[in-house]
Amino acid sequence: MKVYPYRRLTGNVSWRVDSAQLKAEGEPWENLESKYLSTVERVVALGPDEDRPDWTLARLRLSAGLPAKALDPSGPWQHVKIVAVLTERATNTRTAVEFSAVSEDGRERTAELYVYRGDLLDRASLTVHVVATVDGVPGRVIATSDAEWFVDVIEAVPSLARELDVKMVRFGSGASRLQRFKESPWLVDTTGRFPAVRVNTDFEGLGDLMGADGGTGPEKTVRELLLAQMCSEVWTAVFHSAVGDLEVEDDGTPVFPHGWQGEVLREMLPDMYPDRAPEQALREVHAARTGSSATGWGELQSRIHFAASRRAGVPRTLSTTIRDLERLTQGDDA
Repeated sequence: MKVYPYRRLTGNVSWRVDSAQLKAEGEPWENLESKYLSTVERVVALGPDEDRPDWTLARLRLSAGLPAKALDPSGPWQHVKIVAVLTERATNTRTAVEFSAVSEDGRERTAELYVYRGDLLDRASLTVHVVATVDGVPGRVIATSDAEWFVDVIEAVPSLARELDVKMVRFGSGASRLQRFKESPWLVDTTGRFPAVRVNTDFEGLGDLMGADGGTGPEKTVRELLLAQMCSEVWTAVFHSAVGDLEVEDDGTPVFPHGWQGEVLREMLPDMYPDRAPEQALREVHAARTGSSATGWGELQSRIHFAASRRAGVPRTLSTTIRDLERLTQGDDA
């Protein structure tokens, strides 16, 4: 648990993206259709789509609400403000906008955030902070909303899930970086904007097996087990990539990364540390990586392996495979 040297605001700071507008070069503003803005997924999808213009500037309309105690004149906070911050690690973009009060008591507030298409490469996160003067010190962050939205300039459909990029490639005659892995059945690449899997079609029989639809009982059984194993390796690789370069606050507390890296960690950490909150689990992982934990990096690998196998469905697939093989054996004996 992080300790602050000043009073923090407790209670929910609710906020949302109400609507969005897009503007193409030399054209008027156009309202973004509701299908591109999901309040359930908390995603604004601004990727290429034939139904909307090739936009250069977006305008997001935001609304937020403060707990009554935040504005109590006898309370510890003065000059309370709400600030929305848009952040994207791919381009190191950071844009902030302050909310304005729209109700007499100052609790209900709105803001307009302008997003330039050229500033974003992938998916940016949008968070809301409450800032105030505390004990005479201005600019103290007294609360951060749990709700996080995403502004996605790649996808046209608002979804937190991202499809894994799987491609069939000949390693032996492909790119030079693949040729040295020509004996490997597949590789997981986490250097791009999204994790990708490259399946080696030079590996005898692998391309036909992976690309087959249906097939005989044994072929289907082997293919499903192979896919589960591949998915387990993917989860392991993307986890290591996600924790490989964590940002750390001044007090040493690690911060969840944005984009798919943060999504991977939030998916796997509950399996690795079921008795801890995600923030506490992330601190455990960071401590193991940096050598400041008694458990150490070696013990952490078992947790990663367990979580990756579970995410990939390896136990379930293996159980099904064993049952299928037993049935096949019984059939041969008959």
